[in-house]
Amino acid sequence: MKASEAAALRASLAAAALAEIPKLLTLQDRSPASPTYGCFDRAYWHYRKNDFPSGMSQEYVLPLALAWALPMPCNPYHRQPAIRAWVEAGIRFAARSGHANGSCDDYYPFEQAAGATAFSLLACLDAAALIGLDKDSEINDFLGRRARWLADHAESGRLSNHEALIVACLVRMAEREGAQWEERLERRTERLLSWQHAEGWFDEYGGADPGYLSLTIGLLADADRRRPDLGLREPCRRAIHFLAALAHPDGTIGGEYTSRATRNFFPHGLEIAGSWCAEALALSSHLLHPLAEGRAPCFGDDYIVGHHLWSWMLAWQEWHESRLEPIAPPAGRQRFAGARLLVDARAGATLYCGWSRGAAFRLYDADRLLTSDTGPTLATADGQVAVTHLEGPVEVAIGENHLEVAGVMAWAKSARLTPAKSVILRLLMLSFGRLWPDLVRRLLQRILVTGRRDAPFRFRRRIAWRDGGWDVVDEIQPQASWRRVRKIWIGSYQTSVTTVMARVWQADQLEPWLDLTDRLPALGASDPLLVERRFEGTAP
Repeated sequence: MKASEAAALRASLAAAALAEIPKLLTLQDRSPASPTYGCFDRAYWHYRKNDFPSGMSQEYVLPLALAWALPMPCNPYHRQPAIRAWVEAGIRFAARSGHANGSCDDYYPFEQAAGATAFSLLACLDAAALIGLDKDSEINDFLGRRARWLADHAESGRLSNHEALIVACLVRMAEREGAQWEERLERRTERLLSWQHAEGWFDEYGGADPGYLSLTIGLLADADRRRPDLGLREPCRRAIHFLAALAHPDGTIGGEYTSRATRNFFPHGLEIAGSWCAEALALSSHLLHPLAEGRAPCFGDDYIVGHHLWSWMLAWQEWHESRLEPIAPPAGRQRFAGARLLVDARAGATLYCGWSRGAAFRLYDADRLLTSDTGPTLATADGQVAVTHLEGPVEVAIGENHLEVAGVMAWAKSARLTPAKSVILRLLMLSFGRLWPDLVRRLLQRILVTGRRDAPFRFRRRIAWRDGGWDVVDEIQPQASWRRVRKIWIGSYQTSVTTVMARVWQADQLEPWLDLTDRLPALGASDPLLVERRFEGTAP
């Protein structure tokens, strides 16, 4: 890669991160006289809409500390005393706003959320080290309590990025305090590695999510550098290889056909791994082009804005000047049976398909997106929405030139808080839930994430290569009648489960949904709806 192109990619990391620092500072209570001094949850301390602060928000101390510490170009925050003071205030607020056992809440009071606790602990550990606060006894007591709770707590569900965060935190605690952390570190490392599939991906709620995988890679690569004896390098290499296979030709990654439907890319791990894996640098260069060209997803909402900033800054810090050309376009077919994903590249066209998601797919002509497709969607008169892309049992047939998936549609998850539900949840958490928060979490996971309710419609999708193009045939068969249905679409970017990092804006979402509602009047009560489409590219 030319030095000028590499320099431009690196500069885009610093520019994108620094552009968001004013937002972080707006989110923070920066008044030393305030009882919530240091809090980053503006809805709590300023708008006063929430009755508790989200502990996840205190993760923002890390990008703020990195802005203070790193001499990035055009960085007005570098070594500013006020920035350092606000980082310290953020760490101290995390300490005094958490529970006595070290955990913190995220979505509701007394939740004791492992994800928020882990993200904020890693941020506080690194931020304290950056600003020279790592000898403060009050802060060290807080960090120890939070780390012990995390090390001894096993959350419901498999979220490998959370487990990798815990390993990363315990590596740092062992560096700070020595052998007392070794047994916990070994146990949690073993647990994390047991969640890696032979194909290279780490489990995220039962499947592969390239976006979250890039975060797990970052945490593994950093932990491996600090502790080579943990045996993390080869698992990290396998994960990088899998991630490379799922990288789209336009430099984007992930999407609605994957396990968690995220479009994340955390680049710092690929830069760290670049010292021992040339493929990592080529992949990093490829996946950074959307950021440099203004095509990256927008993660700018108040809740998730900080997640990527520290990764961008660390990638800038770890940057390798000498790097290979970006990865070559995919060739041939790669079938990942464990992840239930198919990558099929032929004649310049590349198909990325998740068959457990009702064969939701993205199709490229060279590096141009032809279409993003999340399958048929039916809206009923009583406000329910039936979709094909929710995880569930499906019949799958994969041949040399085709993929066919059939199953039962499911009702999309759209549960929301109401005043009554909010009161009930608060009463529950102030009583029973305060003692058994994990049980409440499992119930909510089932409602919002893992549970499924079948809808009275069967679907079949066939995607076949024929005469230089892809034919897509969708069939919907009502098990009763079409009487309840009022609208029919084929969606281009629909997500129907709760994933915090999903449903963000990206330019490819300008593609309109295909409205098929005008077909309804011609359908008899039990007639199948048949939709046939063909996609042809222009690449040689």
